[in-house]
Amino acid sequence: MEHLLHYLWKHKIFPLQELRTTDGQRVEVIDTGLPNADAGPDFFNAKLKLDGVLWVGNVEIHDQASQWMKHGHQTDEAYDNVILHVVSQADCTVCRRDGSPIPQLVLTCPDDVARRYDELRRADVYPPCYTILSSLPRLTVHSWLSALQVERFERKARDIRARLDACQNHWEDVFFITLARNYGFGLNSDAFEAWAKRLPFRAVDKHRDDLFQVEAFFFGQAGLLDEEPADADDYYLRLQKEFRYLQRKFELPPSLPVGQWRFLRLRPGNFPHVRLAQLACLYHTHRSLFSQVMEAETPEAAKKLLSTATSAYWEQHFTFRRTSPKKEKRVGENALNLMLINTVIPFLYAYGLHKADEVLCDRATRFLESLRAENNYITRMWEGAGLPVSTAADSQALIQLQKEYCDRKDCLRCRFGYEFLKGKKTVRSSSDAIG
Repeated sequence: MEHLLHYLWKHKIFPLQELRTTDGQRVEVIDTGLPNADAGPDFFNAKLKLDGVLWVGNVEIHDQASQWMKHGHQTDEAYDNVILHVVSQADCTVCRRDGSPIPQLVLTCPDDVARRYDELRRADVYPPCYTILSSLPRLTVHSWLSALQVERFERKARDIRARLDACQNHWEDVFFITLARNYGFGLNSDAFEAWAKRLPFRAVDKHRDDLFQVEAFFFGQAGLLDEEPADADDYYLRLQKEFRYLQRKFELPPSLPVGQWRFLRLRPGNFPHVRLAQLACLYHTHRSLFSQVMEAETPEAAKKLLSTATSAYWEQHFTFRRTSPKKEKRVGENALNLMLINTVIPFLYAYGLHKADEVLCDRATRFLESLRAENNYITRMWEGAGLPVSTAADSQALIQLQKEYCDRKDCLRCRFGYEFLKGKKTVRSSSDAIG
């Protein structure tokens, strides 16, 4: 209930009758203040009049007034500037540290808002607000999707910064780890990331000119050379021998347990062996891949850098035991688009923030808006609910919306949820509505 009170206060959804405090003072809300997500009062710098006298200060919100004492606010100087305590039940009076009483406002939720909020919380269909989406103005949809796109950029930038801290700020290493994770394409993403974190990059760099040795590092650290199959071919045995030599030479960390790799429901072209072979070829070909990608000025130039095939052995194999008709196993166009969306573009944004370079941040947005939308269950669901999904910027925004708002039932922070709770139907022309 407290979250709903926050929402009502923030958006000034008040009962139609005159607002008065529990001791009878007339309340006129001029500015509800700035929401505070950190420690301290819930809203900063609110402006309101109590019986005609202007007050500027903070507002605290609780379901029950007695929570003021339960949370220890009466002894916390951070709450000395609270000018109004908004509650749904005034079961006691509250005071500041100096003993002065704080005016309290009992805020009741309008019945229609409470009903619609309950509908959102109880809905077992996604998105629960689907009934209003097709009637929303274009500007409302565009502004919310733009904000969600920035949120997604920021979330991915935080992930990159966390990996940088773990890799002593080696941007090239972190770029490769993130790229490797995306080579897992969902099912094997965690395994690829765990594998990449075990790679001794400085050791691999010493043998980077030799693709065979790079493959020995990659397949060995992936745990795919640990077996002793009786039917092993010469290439496998040579890789295994080379990796054991490299293990001793560089005192390598333990290999990834082979059981972490998933093969079920994968097309052979997506088997970890093939993807590792492609990554080995990419790592062998480009010594400064991150720097080159950051300099690419078009999506096509970035994709050209990431486009890679495999060594000759993998043109006829899916695994060490499973052969295939001879064919070049090059990374496909759809996979390259996903690499741009999930690796290149987030790095352009994160590196732009790091370097305070607006050109890189703007390039990230431009790349995203130029790529076609991802086709997955989330984008199909939103498109079916009436939202157009044209570009990767749209799909990334809707993925952010689904994961950070819908899945968490956090409708009160969502602008679509706000429109649903308002419950107002506006007549508009066909050119103004989305669709």
